[in-house]
Amino acid sequence: MSLQSVPMPSRFARPAFQPTIPTSAYLHDVQEERLPFTVRLVSNEQDLRKAVEIRHAAYARHMPTVAETLKEPEALDRDRASAVLLAESKLDGSPIGTIRLQTNRYQPIALEQAVRLPHWLQGKTMAHVSRLGVAQGMAGRLVKTVLIKASFQYCEANDIDWAVVAARTPLDRQYAALMFEDIFPEAGFVPLPHMNNVPHRLMCFEIASGKTRWTEAQHPLLAFFCNTYHPDIDVVNELRPPVAIGHALKAQAEEEARLQ
Repeated sequence: MSLQSVPMPSRFARPAFQPTIPTSAYLHDVQEERLPFTVRLVSNEQDLRKAVEIRHAAYARHMPTVAETLKEPEALDRDRASAVLLAESKLDGSPIGTIRLQTNRYQPIALEQAVRLPHWLQGKTMAHVSRLGVAQGMAGRLVKTVLIKASFQYCEANDIDWAVVAARTPLDRQYAALMFEDIFPEAGFVPLPHMNNVPHRLMCFEIASGKTRWTEAQHPLLAFFCNTYHPDIDVVNELRPPVAIGHALKAQAEEEARLQ
């Protein structure tokens, strides 16, 4: 077996893990591409504050009432089943994007406090993708696309069955373009209490069949997502799995509060 056909291992991947979102350049038919920014897992309080900064600024532009509640980290940011991703400029280290994934490894995802998910999602591993925010400017679209790719990569590495989102208009059209499907096709947009009752479209994406569906649809992002290795995306952390990150952030925050 050639080196190019051997995927890089992940400590929290399933035994037969074969990534469709490349985590290594040593895969067949994968090209390498550098980005002007990095995307990584938040691992300390300083990183989390950067993520909160860009999150608050993004929400302030579109949902100012909700943004007022996002000036400080949320409890889910430090939850042991959550991962916060941070995009930073290589030029000056400034935060330019963030997204959060909360899995249902230990408890139901936050969205389930507002709606009862259908039976075909019951018993599945899910990641609630939320709190997406990017800086204003021409690079915003690329940053957003890379954050979504990083989220898919994280889901694959952690054996997540379904990615779930609650998207307001017009963001719902971006997820639909990625082939997310409606969880409640007949319901349309659903008001969510924790989002100031703003109507959101509840959508989901089956991770395992993603590449197949993109390929069949000749999706314009297929090559970018599945045939391009971006070494600047680092969300499969071999030394500090997401559970430990959540505990570390919480412990660090409690220690800082104690010293104040």
